Amino acid sequence: MISNHWLQEAKKVLSPNFNERPDRSQINLLVIHCISLPPGQYGGACISNFFTNRLNMSAHPYFKQIAELKVSAHLLIERSGQVIQFVGFDKRAWHAGESCFMGDAGCNDFSIGIELEGAEDESFEICQYQKLAEVSVALMHAYPAITRERIAGHSDIAGARKTDPGPCFDWEFYRRLLDQYPKRVPES
Repeated sequence: MISNHWLQEAKKVLSPNFNERPDRSQINLLVIHCISLPPGQYGGACISNFFTNRLNMSAHPYFKQIAELKVSAHLLIERSGQVIQFVGFDKRAWHAGESCFMGDAGCNDFSIGIELEGAEDESFEICQYQKLAEVSVALMHAYPAITRERIAGHSDIAGARKTDPGPCFDWEFYRRLLDQYPKRVPES
């Protein structure tokens, strides 16, 4: 359930890497990403620390390459299925970078970014797909301009620069899971 632009079940870890959405910006796109830090390694707090500008740059040689980046996502779904929220959905998280979807540039202005803990060349966990589908449906209910047709991978909106969530992300399975939910929440 989403209340006041926060997913109630999510662990909250606040990121400073966000700003206001432009006036009259309608949230109408869901962008799926993947991340692992260090690359190909799972678990621990490195992703959360990266999104909150607290990553120990001396902990791994790769971290020096990303030291100057200021990024975030709205949500992270860990390998265990746990969800962490870094930025309120009404705010502009810095997840998409230079991007365009169906002719509309600057996707951060109108999108919600979800990171899956994983690597582009490895399978994701079943529980991650299940949680992603559950959260996606909650977001579609809370922000009705997000439809099944307006869910994209980072590679779909920034293909010249990005390839995530990658070839191992099973779009067909994810869409089958989405289809198990009703299109809209019944009125109470």
